[in-house]
Amino acid sequence: MPDKDARIRDHLRRAGIDEASAQAAIEIDVALQKWRRRVMKRELGQRALADLGLSIDLAQLDVLLAVRAPEGEFDDAAACAEDAETMVSTVAARLRIDPSRASRIASDLIRMGLIRRAVSQQDARRSVLELTPPGAEIVSAVRAYKFLVLGSFLRDWSAEEIALFLPLLDRFSAWSDRAVQHSPEVAERVAELRKALAVLPAENLG
Repeated sequence: MPDKDARIRDHLRRAGIDEASAQAAIEIDVALQKWRRRVMKRELGQRALADLGLSIDLAQLDVLLAVRAPEGEFDDAAACAEDAETMVSTVAARLRIDPSRASRIASDLIRMGLIRRAVSQQDARRSVLELTPPGAEIVSAVRAYKFLVLGSFLRDWSAEEIALFLPLLDRFSAWSDRAVQHSPEVAERVAELRKALAVLPAENLG
């Protein structure tokens, strides 16, 4: 059976990447692509909303979570500060969506009684978003659902497996940062790939 990744393996070999690391990279990518497709479909989120009998959609749930800003869930370092305030622009930045979309969803949630507008304690000219008690209950229930599912899965793991997995996952999560920090060997291979693509007709390149 022909090796469909033979050319890729050759690029890795020429960049000084040993065979075991090359094979590991290919197998990890297979697992990540399968995971990505499931995550893109938001299967767990859809199940949570259905099982909890909630009539909101995933975009609305995302905004509720962005207003709540659970610790460590967003890149915003100030999100968890005791005096942190959330504006529509904050929600847009946390979710990486257009401010007009964030505003539209927030308005829908206000009409549903799940969030409310309030006056900023830091600047009275500014309007901030807060969860109402029902909104807070929804966020709490969905997060509890997620951790019940994940906790149930991890219950079958040994303490040693978890202790080994967590630091490795944290270490692995930074791998994509290397994409902008090529080694000379990798940079040479990337230049070679770019040169090969440059000869293709423009209509093939999008």
